[in-house]
Amino acid sequence: MATKKTELKVTINCEKCKSQVLKAVAKLTGIDEVTLNAEKGILTIVGSVDPVCIITAIRKTGRFVEITSVGPPKKPGPPKPADPPKPADPPKPCPKPCPPLPACCKQCKLVGVSYVTYYSAPCSIL
Repeated sequence: MATKKTELKVTINCEKCKSQVLKAVAKLTGIDEVTLNAEKGILTIVGSVDPVCIITAIRKTGRFVEITSVGPPKKPGPPKPADPPKPADPPKPCPKPCPPLPACCKQCKLVGVSYVTYYSAPCSIL
């Protein structure tokens, strides 16, 4: 099979969602490269794996996923010639970083269920 680049839109709400998606995809055979942009919810997979198999594996984790694009991977272009160094500009202040993903979301939380068996002493009539 030919190598192809598959881009998917995946709902990722927390770190647990992210790790579940990556674990599900990593189990598939024929994958050369996996990248995940959690902020945008874009999963990019390069390899000879079938996109339907990828979607099936991700949906088994309980996530919504849709195909954005499937096509040949980009080939690296020729190296660009080095430009002469420019004088250094004063450093700019760092923009406000994006907040990290929460550890767990409502969709991932497990619900504890407990039950109590009803036990009564046997009835005896004297």
